[in-house]
Amino acid sequence: MDRTEAQLREKLLKAEFEPEVVEQAIAYVYSYGYLDDERYVRNYIEYRKEQKSRRQLEQELRFRKGVSPELIQKVYENLEPSDEKALICRQLEKKHYHPLESDEKKEQKIIASLLRKGFRMGDILSVIKEYKENAQSFQNFGF
Repeated sequence: MDRTEAQLREKLLKAEFEPEVVEQAIAYVYSYGYLDDERYVRNYIEYRKEQKSRRQLEQELRFRKGVSPELIQKVYENLEPSDEKALICRQLEKKHYHPLESDEKKEQKIIASLLRKGFRMGDILSVIKEYKENAQSFQNFGF
C-alpha cells in the first residue's frame, strides 16, 4: 500500500515509536525508493482525475494525505489537464439532469452538489447553459 511521508510518519508515531526512530525509518524507505510523495501524488491524480474535480483532489491530497500545496502544483504542471466541463457533464448525466424537465429547485440542488465536489460556478453554469441550448434545439426539431 502506497503512502505519503506524512501518512507514514503519523502511523509510526501513533504506534508509539520514538521520533528519532520514525525519522530513521522514513530516511531508510526513501533511500530505497519505497517512499516518493511526488510519485504518490502523480498516481493519485492520474487515477482519480476523471471522477473528481481538480480542487477536490487538491484538498484530499493536502488535508487527508499531508502533501504540500507546492508539490501538488508541481505535479499538476507536468500532467495533462483534465476536462472539468466533461466531468460536469458526466455528473449531470449521473444525476439524470434534463434541462426541460427540471425546475429551478432541482437545478439549484444539482449546482450545490457540483460546487461541493469542487467544480467552479462559471464552469457549472456554462455547461448547464449548453445543456439548455442543446435541449431547446432538439425540441425545435421535434425530437
